[in-house]
Amino acid sequence: MGEHRHLEHSGFDLVSAARTAFSDAGEQWTDMRADVYSALAACERPASAYDLAETVSAARAKRVAPNSVYRILDIFVRTNLARRVESANAYIVNSHPGCRHDCIFLICDSCSEVIHIDDDKVTGSLIEAARNAGFADIKPMVELRGICSACN
Repeated sequence: MGEHRHLEHSGFDLVSAARTAFSDAGEQWTDMRADVYSALAACERPASAYDLAETVSAARAKRVAPNSVYRILDIFVRTNLARRVESANAYIVNSHPGCRHDCIFLICDSCSEVIHIDDDKVTGSLIEAARNAGFADIKPMVELRGICSACN
């Protein structure tokens, strides 16, 4: 397997790596962005913008609109701080924000757990096939659904 290896971050180290990657991308780390990132990082499962807006609203003791959260999440995805799980219309934190690559998501249909794996050989083959079909600016989004080992 063409596995992609990288350092997985967690806790304070994850927030620090995210802030650095965000700044390196030319973006400003505001209090609101930090709050949305912290809420997303605390989620064990993919979260929607509405879920995150609710969490951030409670933490800030004032209403935060889901549209504002969507805009921040779009920036997080563009700058590699988060990944969008397309089939669930939800987001997960990228535990290695300084590392760019294409992800493969394994999604449990029973408990909704999402496992992220990297396989550059698989995603590289998909990119090559798309280029051979005349496509450019290819961004693979691979999601496999099934039942995880805990639910099986």
